[in-house]
Amino acid sequence: MRTLFKCLLLSFGLVDKCRPQLCLPKGAQVDQAVFEELIKEHLPELAEHVTALSGLASISLSWFLTLFLSIIPLDSSLNVVDCFFYDGIKVIFQVGLAILDANTQQLCRCEDDGQALIILSRFLDHITNAESPLSQIAQQHLSNEDKEHVQQMEITDLIRDSYEKFGDIHVGQIEQMRCKHRIRVLQNLEDTTKENVLRVVAPDVSFSTEDLGELYDLFKREHLLTCYWGGSDSSTLHHDPSLPYLEQYRINSLQFSCLFCLLSPWTWGSHTRVLAQRMFRLLDENADSLIDFKELVSCLDLMYYGDFSENLKLLYRLHIPPACSDDEATSFSPLRTTFISSIQSDYLRKPNSEAIDHQRQLKKMLEDLVKSKTASKDLSLMSQRDFIQFCKSLYSMFREDPEENNLYQAIATVTTLLLQIGEEGQRTRSSSSLSELTSSKESELLTPTDAADSVFEEDLHMNNNPLSQPEDDWSVSFEQILASLLTEQSLVNFFEKSVAIKSKLLHAKANQYQQRINLTIH
Repeated sequence: MRTLFKCLLLSFGLVDKCRPQLCLPKGAQVDQAVFEELIKEHLPELAEHVTALSGLASISLSWFLTLFLSIIPLDSSLNVVDCFFYDGIKVIFQVGLAILDANTQQLCRCEDDGQALIILSRFLDHITNAESPLSQIAQQHLSNEDKEHVQQMEITDLIRDSYEKFGDIHVGQIEQMRCKHRIRVLQNLEDTTKENVLRVVAPDVSFSTEDLGELYDLFKREHLLTCYWGGSDSSTLHHDPSLPYLEQYRINSLQFSCLFCLLSPWTWGSHTRVLAQRMFRLLDENADSLIDFKELVSCLDLMYYGDFSENLKLLYRLHIPPACSDDEATSFSPLRTTFISSIQSDYLRKPNSEAIDHQRQLKKMLEDLVKSKTASKDLSLMSQRDFIQFCKSLYSMFREDPEENNLYQAIATVTTLLLQIGEEGQRTRSSSSLSELTSSKESELLTPTDAADSVFEEDLHMNNNPLSQPEDDWSVSFEQILASLLTEQSLVNFFEKSVAIKSKLLHAKANQYQQRINLTIH
């Protein structure tokens, strides 16, 4: 009905008389708020007895959407439309007030909205037009009603009363009231959207309701900043109120990088934005270059509340395809970077100058791997280039940590161990048969347990698979990295320690605008 009515307005060139209210649901809600205020001003007795005026406004919604065409008998509603064509939207408010004024006594005795709806519906059904050629049809319509006597109202009398009692209302006054209520109505709609989004997201994350609400505000503010900051990307296209609540606001990779740098519990210095872009690729599963609030929160929830293996798996995925794209390839020679050289020279030996028993650590690694039961066969192997980047990321995370020295020593030990594992796997793959590889490896591993042997053989099989083999023929698996890091308690403690998000939220709210200014300058 509303669509047909809009076409009618367009055909008569009358959109300007009712725009932007009657043709939009939000506009109808604004007019309902204006109608409530007019009731308080012109019908104080009714407003005093009916405390919930929103109920009356809801009943009157169809009045504004259809100009009474679907409410009053057609031969009578056409008179209202004639007045609307002449005087504009103020006629609808005047007639609405006149209808309520004629039924004030009965409405004051109502106990709920249902009774008020019955009273008004009965009154509107019995509005007649004696001068209309359709009066006979109207009389036939009345004969089919209940035999109960209902007072009839002439449409001309109703319109005359509306002009006599409420004719002082003018279009300029209505427009001023619309401007006043439009912001409140839009804010209520936004609050409703926020409540529904939080209700959907909250069961799947560990954040408190308060923290989740602040995260949503930051997410929405980042979207609005890009909309009105004059960026090259039109983010207004990313907001579609017709979509489900969760999908109404979405952000692109640049916006995500800004939020990630402000909220991430892990910092990587100048490398942070690169990893933020990789994280965005992981979250953007449908490859539309946009993510919603739930996807952002799921990422942060894992980083703040995930256990050691979950956090390590996330870091691992950030350093392999598809998160790590070919465009990010760096021109360095594996095993000859400053990072690797400094680690090996500074931390190859313990503080007491005792040599590290890598064979013992390798055996312990395999045993821990069997106990962990966290094998991730869906993850591809990590090449040597990506592994060095992975170690550099870990190295950057430990800066300014109270246990910085212990963490550096631990990661140097683990890195050396994993480099040996990768090199050993590379050598075994050059052998002629898998049986020779397995027997040679078993002789070098100081007879680990049978379970450990089976795990190592599985890794050898994965490394020998040409479909999953990196180009440089050197690789390690997630399971090997996980088991290696488990041998260093300081690394486990670092990933499992709780991080309070409150301080991050305060920092983000205080620096979100400044961050946008810095991006604009640079």
